[in-house]
Amino acid sequence: MTAEEMLQKVDHTQLKAYATWEDIQKLCEEALRYRTASVCIPPAYVARVHEQYGEKLNICTVVGFPLGYSVTEAKLAEVEQALKDGCSEIDMVVNISDVKNGLYDKVEQEIRTLKRACGDHILKVIVETCYLTEEEKIAMCRAVTAAGADYIKTSTGFGTGGATKEDVQLFRKYIGPQVKIKAAGGVSTAEDLESFLELGCDRVGTSKAVGLLKGEAAEGK
Repeated sequence: MTAEEMLQKVDHTQLKAYATWEDIQKLCEEALRYRTASVCIPPAYVARVHEQYGEKLNICTVVGFPLGYSVTEAKLAEVEQALKDGCSEIDMVVNISDVKNGLYDKVEQEIRTLKRACGDHILKVIVETCYLTEEEKIAMCRAVTAAGADYIKTSTGFGTGGATKEDVQLFRKYIGPQVKIKAAGGVSTAEDLESFLELGCDRVGTSKAVGLLKGEAAEGK
């Protein structure tokens, strides 16, 4: 897989609490130059990025991030505002407490509610695998599938661990055929990126891919 092909699967990410407008602009310019799948940015920057870049950029933002325990009504309001501001893709965090309490039907209903609000826009569901047992991960695969979400995503990058090979393999076994996989958290080398894509991930979220691969992409490798 070439560097250019890999970058086209990357959600180029800047979600630090202290991200400045200069940081966001740099991210966007890199995304345009290297044709990443999207930029994944804080909700507060979506309208400004859309105003400056319009349809040239595929804008992704986060909802219920990073802890997931906002009530559904708050997450729904976040989704509606993000779409109004010009966002095309939403990465939501499930209510991890509900998962740990075994309230899988409640989690599924929340995902379904947000997907209904997203309509044709992509909804990715972050399940934060570092906090879950295998049984809970399987339950989330089933909930994401049943709720009609577009992606299951491993991690926020703010938890105690990120994507692992084993979790991606587990997802592939239990998600429905229409659900895609996004790996995130701890993807820090070109080898990591290529490995997750080869495992079957359709997207990888990372802030480092462009820095790692831009030289190769410019040379067409």
